[in-house]
Amino acid sequence: MKRTNLISFLKIQPIRQKPHISLLGSESFTFSLTIKREKKQSRRERRKKERRKMPHGTLEVVLVSAKGLEDTDFLNSMDPYVQFTCRTQDQKSNIASGQGTTPEWNETFIFNVSEGTTELKAKIFDKDVGTEDDPVGEATIPLEPVFLEGDIPPSAYNVVKDGEFKGEIWIALSFKPSENRSRGVEEESYGGWKNSEASY
Repeated sequence: MKRTNLISFLKIQPIRQKPHISLLGSESFTFSLTIKREKKQSRRERRKKERRKMPHGTLEVVLVSAKGLEDTDFLNSMDPYVQFTCRTQDQKSNIASGQGTTPEWNETFIFNVSEGTTELKAKIFDKDVGTEDDPVGEATIPLEPVFLEGDIPPSAYNVVKDGEFKGEIWIALSFKPSENRSRGVEEESYGGWKNSEASY
C-alpha cells in the first residue's frame, strides 16, 4: 500500500476506546445504603422522642433494699417501710420489722403510666406504734432513662432529708409501652392507697 493510501486509511478508521467501567453504580449503592442507615437512625431517634414525650404503658418497680439509713429509733431497731408515689398513684411496701438501717424488701410494684409522668417518689418511714410514723428520708427517681432503655438494673438512689444525705435505696425499673396507645391507659386505676399484704 502506498504511503498516501495508508495515511488515508488511518484517517477514516474509527478510534477504538478502551473499555471504561463507570463507578456511578457503586456510588449510587453506597449513597443508598447511607440514606437507609440515616433513615433507620432517624426512626430510632423518633421512637425515643415519642417515648420521652408520651410515655404510655406499665412501669414495674422492684424495691430491693436500703443501706446506711439514718436511725430515727434510738431505743429499738427501726421498722422501715417505703411509700411510692407516681403522680396520683400511691403504694406501700411491707414493713421490714427490726431490720434497722439496712432493710431488705425484694417487693414488686406496678404502676400505670401516662403522658406527663416524669419521676417516681420513694419516701421511707419508720413504723411506730401509738405515735406518728417517723420520716427517714426520700428519694426521687427520674423515669426518662427507663422510658428510653426499657430496663434499668438495680441501682442506688440517694435518700435525702432536709437537703442532707441519709443513705441510699436500691431499686430496679422496667417499662413496657402500651400496645395500643389510642385506647389510653387509666392512670387512676389504683385511686389512692394500695397497701401490700402487710397490715398497718
